[in-house]
Order: sequence, then structure tokens, then C-alpha cells
Amino acid sequence: MATFRAVDPATGEELGESYPVAGWPEVDAALSAAPDLASAPPAHIAAFLDGYAARLEGDRDALCRLAHRETGLPVEPRLRAVELPRTTSQLRQAAAAVRAESWTQPTIDTSADVRSCYGPLGKPVLVLGPNNFPFAFNAVAGSDFACALAARNPVLAKGHPGHPGTTHAMFRHAAAALAEADLPPATVQLFHDVPADVGLRLAGDPRLGALAFTGSRRGGLALKAAADEAGIPGYLEMSSINPVFFLPGALAERGDALVAELVASVVLGAGQFCTNPGLVVLPAGDAASRFIAAATKMMAATAPGVLLGRGVLDGLDESVTALVRAGARLHTGGAAVPGPGFRYQPTLLTVSGATFLDNPRALQREAFGPATLIVLAEDLVAIARALEGGLTAGIYSAAGGADEDVYRRLAPILRARAGRLLDDKMPTGVAVSPAMNHGGPFPATSHPGFTAVGIPAAIRRFAALNCYDHVREPRLPPVLRDVNPGEVWRQIDGRWTQGDVR
Repeated sequence: MATFRAVDPATGEELGESYPVAGWPEVDAALSAAPDLASAPPAHIAAFLDGYAARLEGDRDALCRLAHRETGLPVEPRLRAVELPRTTSQLRQAAAAVRAESWTQPTIDTSADVRSCYGPLGKPVLVLGPNNFPFAFNAVAGSDFACALAARNPVLAKGHPGHPGTTHAMFRHAAAALAEADLPPATVQLFHDVPADVGLRLAGDPRLGALAFTGSRRGGLALKAAADEAGIPGYLEMSSINPVFFLPGALAERGDALVAELVASVVLGAGQFCTNPGLVVLPAGDAASRFIAAATKMMAATAPGVLLGRGVLDGLDESVTALVRAGARLHTGGAAVPGPGFRYQPTLLTVSGATFLDNPRALQREAFGPATLIVLAEDLVAIARALEGGLTAGIYSAAGGADEDVYRRLAPILRARAGRLLDDKMPTGVAVSPAMNHGGPFPATSHPGFTAVGIPAAIRRFAALNCYDHVREPRLPPVLRDVNPGEVWRQIDGRWTQGDVR
């Protein structure tokens, strides 16, 4: 069996332990071994999720040191104080949703004697994790994982080869938590890596119930094509440039502060966030010129951070080169940093609004890393109309109301092009909130109606809508019987209630 090693991105050196690359025989066996969890007691699923969270917290120091070594992300505050707590919070929110059961949206029509609720797919969910969140989006611990299990589906986890040791350590805790919760060991199975052809074959295998992917547009669309061929729903988070518009009044009121806010967001985590502000739109003029000069100076003075790996470095360099070829002007950065490891200069580019409108597709290329493109626009509304779908869109406007007219024209256009609309705030933070939408129109995701973050909404991606027509009450799932089994919110004859059927 082929093997591989992780690479320390700070030095470029291979780390010691090797990990297997699974072939089709191993993948086929895992598919066959996945248990049917439809009859698993929800209390056992909740106990697993809570127990797993506790185990991760108990091993936080070792996990964070390992993740730091494999990703270059700082232990403090990023991994220990922010990302690992977010991960355990997601697991516990999923456990709470399992116990409450309201995520199943029980709906009862007494006049027609028809009742429905969401339930398990009856097949495993394939989760493919990214490289930039070794905990919070890990294939064996992130939101997709937690939500698939909350809907009582087994998980086939395809870990990211950038942090295999971290994933393996977390998987061991998951296996122990499964035993403690009296769930089958094959409820969670892990592949550290698979060849591309095996991954595509797996994505299109009819034994699969759904897949969840976070990564590049090219990889996501290839998986989606394979899944579509077999009728398997695929929930993909792919690429987003997250445009931010600075309106004239905001620049006049607080231009210097906005420069600092933008630069901090662009270089945070070496720019390796799917919500990094990759496109900034300024009204052309003197205020924009001052903004660009200040941002250029600030970014040039910022020390380059460590990138996750060679693939990120090469992809960023290719994207910056492509943006310049499409008409962008480079103000600072634009090159890899010499020496060991993987680093790239913080990069600022600009382009005229006319050039952007002449070639909007090429100039909306995602440059994943510490880079952003500023559009100097004569017509802000025209730029907004030319934008592709994204995860976020933001507008900074004057506190005193000077920008209200242009805001009212921009906001509806951006609202249709982004999953999350922000006012006076950078997009890089994604709150773990029931109201959060971490999704959006294509090409940000494959489906604008679903979110990868935010429970209970994110659970329903991995559920089937089950309808019962004139079925005797004792044969119904407990949430659809006349007596409410707990305090489940149910829609009974058009009214949401926690009461019983009368």
C-alpha cells in the first residue's frame, strides 16, 4: 500500500510518521461495513458527540501542538483558544439538537391524516475535510461530521493529507467515544488519503447517501459530477472572493481605520480563510488613492505568515499571476518568500472598474492567501451586478447617513449574490450560531439553500423527508405521535407548538 508523510510548512521538511493511501479494496470494504443507524437510540448519538467533545478537550495541548507542527497555525490564540473550542461547541450543539429533536421538523395535518419529519438517509455520508481548519472542519470532527452523525448516518471520513497526524489522533478519540456510547465501531471510518480515481468512484457509489466537501472549485465540481451520475446529493463549499464595498461617506469619516481593518483581515491566518476579503470595491477618486497608498504601506510592512503547504503557495502564485495577466496592477507583494518553508508576501493589487467589467470572470479568480484586489469603480452598482455568487458580501457606509441612497441600491444586488450580508464588518469570522449561513450561490457552494455552519439547519443536509399517510399511531416515529415525546417543536395543523395533538 502506498504511504505518505506530512510536511512541516515552516521548514518544508517531511515529518516522521507515514500514513496509508487507501485503494479501492479498502474503500469498498468500508462502504460495506457502514452500519445502518436508523434504529440507533438518539440518546446514544448524543452521548457520543458529548463524550467525543470531552475527550478532545482533555487532550487539547497535545492536539494543538501536533496541529501546529503540521499546519504552521499558531497554538495561541488560533488553535487552543479559538478553533478547538469552536469544534467542541459544534459537537455539543449537535448533541443538544439530537436530544431536542426539533431539527426533524415534525409536521402533522390531522384533517388529511398525513404526518412527516426528517430522518436518517439510511446510508453513510462521505465527509472530505479541508487543510485550513485542522479541527473545526476536520473530516472526523467538524460541522459536516457532527451534522451527519446527528442525523443518524455513519461517516466515511476522507482526511486532508496536510494534517494526517492531527486527524489520526482525533479519530482515536472518536473510536473510544463510540465504544463508550455503545455504537458500532464502523460508525466512523477514516481514510487518510485516496487516489483521485478512487475518490471519484467513491463519490458515485450508490451505497453512499450524501457527500460534504470543502476545498477547491475544481475538486468540488469533479466530485459533484461523479455524485450526480448516481443521484447522490453533494454539499460543496468551494470558492469565494467575499467582496467588500467601501462607500464614499465611510471613507470620508474613517478612512484610516478602514485601511487598518481591511489589512488585518486580509493577512489574518496568512489569508487562509474561505471568507477572506479577496475583492474590495472603492469609488474612484482622491479618497481611494489615499486608501490604496496607506494599505500598500501597511501590507508591505507586514511579516509574511506560514502557508499550509506547497499546494497553497503554488496556487496563490498562479492566481496572482493570472490577475496581473487579466489587467490588475501589483502594488506590493506578488512573490514567494525565499528560504525554507512556505511563505508569500502580503499582496495588494488594483484594477480599474472599466477593466473589471470588461473581464469580470478572470478578475474574480480566488487568490487563497494574504492577497486582495481593489477595484476602482466609477459605478459601484455596475460592479455589484457583475459579481459571481459568494459566501459573503459586505458594505461599509457612513454612520451619519450620507451613504443611504447608494446603500439602498447596492444591498439588494449583493443580497442575491451572497449567503451572508455584512454591514461595517469584515467577513473573516463565522459565528457558530443557529442563525448563521455559511453557504451561498454558486460558485461558493453547490446549493444556495443550505449552510455548512449553524445547527439545526446544517443537519438537514444529511436527512431524508419521511412522510406517513394514514399510518396507525403506534407505528409512527415518536415525534409524530399524538403525545409530544418531550418538548419538541412541531407544526400541527399550521401552528408551531410543543403541545399534543388535540
